[in-house]
Amino acid sequence: MTKGASAQRHSVWKWVVVVFLVLILAAYFVLAHFMGGPRDVYGFLRYALPQWHEGNLHVGDLAPDARVYGLDGHTARYLHEWIGKKPLVLIFGSYT
Repeated sequence: MTKGASAQRHSVWKWVVVVFLVLILAAYFVLAHFMGGPRDVYGFLRYALPQWHEGNLHVGDLAPDARVYGLDGHTARYLHEWIGKKPLVLIFGSYT
């Protein structure tokens, strides 16, 4: 292998890496535009994406027993403690 061929191959790989990084950056900004901002994209990629899978629950199935936390962030209770006593409504969201 000659010195010129090695330099040319290095140059090609450098361009491939640069184009790949530009595409990743463009995809990030497109997601930020549609999701509301860069912090939302980071939160989605960091917290939602790893747990994102299709579940097997259907309408009418019992909710899985899960630990839920109160508004204070410390009080933890399980769903089975509330199910069947009164109607139970879980609200997930932000009111800001």
